[in-house]
Amino acid sequence: MLWIKALHIVFITSWFAGLFYLPRIFVNLAMETDVNAHTRLLLMARKLYRFTTMLAIPALGFGFWLMSYGFGGGWLHAKLALVILVIGYHHACGSLLKKFENGLNRRSHQWYRWFNEVPVILLLAIVILVVVKPF
Repeated sequence: MLWIKALHIVFITSWFAGLFYLPRIFVNLAMETDVNAHTRLLLMARKLYRFTTMLAIPALGFGFWLMSYGFGGGWLHAKLALVILVIGYHHACGSLLKKFENGLNRRSHQWYRWFNEVPVILLLAIVILVVVKPF
């Protein structure tokens, strides 16, 4: 079980690294006026989103595997609800990327700066639930 837990932590950390950085690329895309720089940022965002998606799959898989060891309690239900929000955030990033690719972005760089804070709050709440197990 400790190997599964370690791998879960590694893939979660890697997945969140992508979720922290991708919206930062969106901030730059929303501000960029140079066509070449915009194209380069879009390429970076596409590659990062694809890689982050590949990291999410084992992170979730190892998490479900850990659940088979009998973890339980209200904290786990709350954590799973937050994980669903993280998955939704991940998909929202993909949707926003498509808007940038199609030239349909209407949001400001300030909006993306706030959007970038969401995974920080989610990760903080998830870690507190897992470590403290308040209920």
